[in-house]
This record gives sequence, structure tokens and C-alpha cells, in this order.
Amino acid sequence: MKDKFKVIIVEDARLELKGTEEIFRTDIPEAEIIGVAANEAELDSLLQSRVPDLLLLDLGLGGSTTVGVDICAKVKREYPAVNVLIFTGELLNEKLWVDVLDAGADGIALKTGELLTKYEIYNVMAGKRNVFNQPVLEKIVKRFREAVTRESLRQKSMIQYEIDRYDECFLRHLALGYTKEMISSLKTMPFGVKSLEKRQADLVSRLFSDSEQRGINVTRLVVRAIELNIIDISNLEADE
Repeated sequence: MKDKFKVIIVEDARLELKGTEEIFRTDIPEAEIIGVAANEAELDSLLQSRVPDLLLLDLGLGGSTTVGVDICAKVKREYPAVNVLIFTGELLNEKLWVDVLDAGADGIALKTGELLTKYEIYNVMAGKRNVFNQPVLEKIVKRFREAVTRESLRQKSMIQYEIDRYDECFLRHLALGYTKEMISSLKTMPFGVKSLEKRQADLVSRLFSDSEQRGINVTRLVVRAIELNIIDISNLEADE
């Protein structure tokens, strides 16, 4: 990238700010740092007189982990042309990453591993969305592999135990605490309570060996379905 662009950095840790400024000075000479702010008030003051092309925003400011999300949403609302890249030490709070992406952030770089590189900056300035550095990408790939593995195991179980969509719906709503009366009232389940009782007995016979079938209640049936990946405990949603 040869075109010059203007940057404002929002960071309340003086030592980290110096390190970030050094990264720009040595690796990203195209960037002109036109201001630094330690909090939302200082940023508001800066934006009144100078609007950057890139806002490099820390999430944790003044002891708060959520103020950065609010700042991101506000900047994207009031200055939609400003690119926002999050540079944060919030390594474990993944929900916070989702929140800031929902607030409009163009990417996230974690303050670990390779830290911030020119590639994240250039990609954001090129208009790309969902720009992440290596630590975030490693987590995304790990979650992706886990999700694909779970879905593969689920598909195998659905075939092996001959689970149809009504079986899955029935088990999923049992896991959510629905009674058979409540399940029979769902639009997706055109069965009465007696039919559901027969379906439950049939599921017990399919999911448990002959020696295990005695005394199987709803809770044990649901646990078995989770163990076999027939229902995903992390993605339970009720039908209408």
C-alpha cells in the first residue's frame, strides 16, 4: 500500500501505546498517526477536528471491558467511512469479540503471538471485513473443525439409529424441558401424546442395548441422544 492514510489510536496503557506506535513507525510508514486517546471523551474531542481513515481501538479502557464495544458502535454510526480495527488484550472473552463485530468492527487483532502486523492494517484499509490476526484465526479454525466433526458424528448417528426429523424434534424438545403434551401442540409434530409415548419407547429400543433398556426415563434418553450427537446441546432451539 502506497497511499497515505490517517490513524487515531485509542489505548489507555501507556507502555502498550508506545509499542503500537513503534509498529506503525517501523512497519507501516504509510500511516500518519493524527491523534491518540485514552478514553471515549478524548476520542470525541479528537473527532470534532480530525476524522481518521482508521481507528485502532482497544476494548478494555479504564477497567471496563465493554466501553470499546460502545465506542465502536458510535463511531460506525456517526462516521461510517472510518475503518475500525480492534486491537485488544481481551484474550478469553470471545463473546466480547462477537459483540464488537456486531457493532461494526472491520476486524480484530489480539495482543498475543505475532501481535499487530501490516497485513491486518492493509486488509482493513483495502475494505475487507472480518480481518483477524493469527491468534483469532487459530481459534476460528479450531471451532470450525469441532463443528464439522460434531456434524459428521451426528449424521452417522442419524443413519445408524434411523433417526428421522420427528425423532430429532421430539428429543430436542425433551432436552428443552417440554412435556409430551407441549410437544404434541407444536406445528412440526403432528402427533398426539399416545403416539409420542410410543415413539419414546421405540427410541429407547433403538438407542439402548437390550440389557440397558429397563428403567430408562426421559432424562436418560436425552443424555443418550446427546452422547450420540443426535441432538447438539450447544445449539438447542425450540420450534414454534
